[in-house]
Amino acid sequence: MGDERHEKIQKRAYQIWEREGGGDPEHHWHRAEAEIDREAALPLTADDALPQTREIASTDVLEVEELAMRTGISGDEAQALLDRLGTDRAAIEQAARGLKARKGAKS
Repeated sequence: MGDERHEKIQKRAYQIWEREGGGDPEHHWHRAEAEIDREAALPLTADDALPQTREIASTDVLEVEELAMRTGISGDEAQALLDRLGTDRAAIEQAARGLKARKGAKS
């Protein structure tokens, strides 16, 4: 990955240099390096970014409504997921996305 990263930084630094019409190559390199590293740390899609993990109570109406709105499933479906999966937020989010995808495929 080191060579690939170096090539990406080199290409980005050149793009910055072109965009700015020249300037300090070292400054462009550092900016490119920061951009590439920041992009590598980002999730690939919004679905890859799971919410902050914390325990939730399935009886919390606001959590049920928020899960339903965020994922596009019904409130009853959200409550059922919370009841079935307990406090495992990552599992709940994954199951909700899967449920939404299955519902979309049936349409």
